[in-house]
Amino acid sequence: MKIFNHLEFIRRPIYATILVFLVVITVMILSAGSGEFPLSPLNVVSALFGYGDGFNQTILIDFRLPRIVLALFVGMSLAVSGAILQGITKNPLASPDLIGVTAGASFAVVLFLTLFSDENNSLTVSIQWLPLFAFLGATITALVVFLLSWKNGIAPFRLLLIGIAVAAFMQAGTTIWILLGPIYQASQATIWTTGSIYGANWSQVSVLIPWAILLIAISLLLRRQMNILELGDDIATGVGSRVQRNRVLLLLVSTGLTGIAVAFAGGIGFVGLLAPHIARRIVGPKFQSMVLFSAGIGALLVLIADWIGRVAFAPIEVPAGVWTAAVGAPYFIFLLITQRKKGGA
Repeated sequence: MKIFNHLEFIRRPIYATILVFLVVITVMILSAGSGEFPLSPLNVVSALFGYGDGFNQTILIDFRLPRIVLALFVGMSLAVSGAILQGITKNPLASPDLIGVTAGASFAVVLFLTLFSDENNSLTVSIQWLPLFAFLGATITALVVFLLSWKNGIAPFRLLLIGIAVAAFMQAGTTIWILLGPIYQASQATIWTTGSIYGANWSQVSVLIPWAILLIAISLLLRRQMNILELGDDIATGVGSRVQRNRVLLLLVSTGLTGIAVAFAGGIGFVGLLAPHIARRIVGPKFQSMVLFSAGIGALLVLIADWIGRVAFAPIEVPAGVWTAAVGAPYFIFLLITQRKKGGA
């Protein structure tokens, strides 16, 4: 009986992860069929496999599918990034947007678009360089926040307060670059910084997917180091873990995931906060189980937010970041209250 119970404990996260990704696939199909030209789920599946009406295939593959796939990997990237940040800081309030990492990536991307766009709003360099700029912006900002927060360790609320301050500074810099740039880019950049997948195309998807898969795979390879870090620095050092090296490596993976997500979807907030919390409550704190489930929840949040934003007020599109903030802000307040009751302040 004890062996059976142990096996059930191992299988539970697997079942939960399979279930959440089945829900993700269902939402993708329903979202793909929604819009000005509605398609039934059967027509969507038929078009995906090259059957059915040619017009349906054009609507689905050329217009709707790129943004749906982009939303999928953006949500996964932000969720895994948040899970890593919460693990290495041991801070349940840490997430890429709340500690300024997203703002740093946004600043770098707006700088890139301002410096390398011509009067026709076309890039003068390859879009392949965009994730690199976003990664550098996210990484430099994260390092600044960590260095300013460090005082015999990282106190959760010190990290949060310094992160909010750095995020505000980077957002101010982003606004300045928008104002200095061409006037035709101002409204587009404002929508982008809110967090939107509008205008996604296959060239963006082809850049995002390999990086997202690579960095998520690296995070899973580092699962043992993450589990050890969560035991505390003293225990981790005692079992032979190179604590600081592993923490920096995981930080680079986290900022890389944030950078590529922000590069193509803007500052979609609260996904990196919500998804790991939901995952931890359902499948537990073990990193390899929690990170995959968290990726599914993150994908689900962004897919639903983009779906609602696209069809709820059609023909007007509401950025996905508006809907994630509408859910995430109250949850953040709830977390602050619970942390205060636990003596976290």
